[in-house]
Amino acid sequence: MQNENKKFIFFGTPDVAKKTLDILKENGYTPCCIVTSPDAPSGRGMIQTASPVSVWAEKNFIDCIKPTIIDDEFINTTSEYNADLFIVVAYGKILPEKLIKLPKLETINIHYSLLPKYRGASPVEQALLNGDKVTGVSIQQMVYKMDAGDIITELEIPIDITNTKSTLREKLINKGGELLVSTLPDIFNKKITLKKQDEKLATRCKKIKKEDGLINIDGDDWENYNKYRAYENWPSVFFMKDNKRIKITKAVFSDEKFVIIKVIPEGKKEIDYNIFNK
Repeated sequence: MQNENKKFIFFGTPDVAKKTLDILKENGYTPCCIVTSPDAPSGRGMIQTASPVSVWAEKNFIDCIKPTIIDDEFINTTSEYNADLFIVVAYGKILPEKLIKLPKLETINIHYSLLPKYRGASPVEQALLNGDKVTGVSIQQMVYKMDAGDIITELEIPIDITNTKSTLREKLINKGGELLVSTLPDIFNKKITLKKQDEKLATRCKKIKKEDGLINIDGDDWENYNKYRAYENWPSVFFMKDNKRIKITKAVFSDEKFVIIKVIPEGKKEIDYNIFNK
């Protein structure tokens, strides 16, 4: 392992964090411990299911801690690893200041926007909703304020008009992992130069709710298309007809128009929109 005398603990829960772990491992960086969310009910059967990061930890024989709450007992357990660095990627819990300051060097976070733009829970979706042509990845020092820490490094990434949430997120995860790997030697060797965020330029993005997917199909075409690609898979976009929810599963932006291709009417199977609309 590069910098083999350096130890780090990785905090993360969903697939985005698991993919970052894959990139770290491919480049010779393996955490001494992983912290993730507890197993939770999932699927129609509501079966207790381990997070993708928990599964990764077991597969790679890495110690894994799943605290329900971040309390002094957990912090004491974490301190026993004597880690140089904490890396946080979509962990899902707010870390107390005592924990953030625990490692010898610092606690860092990968955030999928060019901070201070789009602080908060849904930066990828917000960039698409706004029709942005550029987004990026920021690696920041964590502080006890949402996404407000000093910037260690950042990378601009173009947004193609065909990008949806899944394709853009995949691009951001890969580039973010590569950026992290290239930055870790400087972090471990204390050769980073920090850039403070301009609070006057800070914007926030909200946690998305299911009802946010409602669109007016007679509304602005560009706005509808951006909503469609931002809310792909979940919560998905839908419109109402005869008090029924009609989910849009495939659409494109062509000749400046939002063109619906496939839909799922409530309680039915997916069909072509031109058949549904007859």
